[in-house]
Amino acid sequence: MARFTRDEIEAAFRDYWRTGAVEERWDDWVNLFAENAVYVEHMYGDMQGRENIRRWIVPVMGRFPEVYTAYEWHVVDPEQGKVVVYMQNRRDHPSGTGTCDFPGVTILDYAGGGLWRQEEDFYSLAGRERAMAAYEEARLRHDPDHPKRATRLDWGRGPDWTKGPSRR
Repeated sequence: MARFTRDEIEAAFRDYWRTGAVEERWDDWVNLFAENAVYVEHMYGDMQGRENIRRWIVPVMGRFPEVYTAYEWHVVDPEQGKVVVYMQNRRDHPSGTGTCDFPGVTILDYAGGGLWRQEEDFYSLAGRERAMAAYEEARLRHDPDHPKRATRLDWGRGPDWTKGPSRR
């Protein structure tokens, strides 16, 4: 028997997605994790506890203002209290056409009460490096100040709740 309903987990996931990926309110996003949450990030290392997650995510996202997240799909498993989400880690191409993406998968463990117990992120390091190199080359060629613009031109084809406003 499921500990949480699909509707409860779905509502918590939508809040998590909008607060972080769409609105980029990282301090508020961290507050959606339980005090003793674990964040497993295979490149940056594991973080234990909400405040350690905050000390990591806020400056990291501040260093990369041009990066945003385009939703692809997610599934909810109420029996296990899990959400699996597939997304693109995205930068708009500095030429103004296209994007520089690398895909990612996140597995979330729901704690109840709108909070998350654990997040684990997966992505190809080689794919990340290729996307970053392509962006850097295009930035130098087309628009050296592009990261400061923090454009958001292509939120993907997900439902409306997964998209923020287009920013040029």
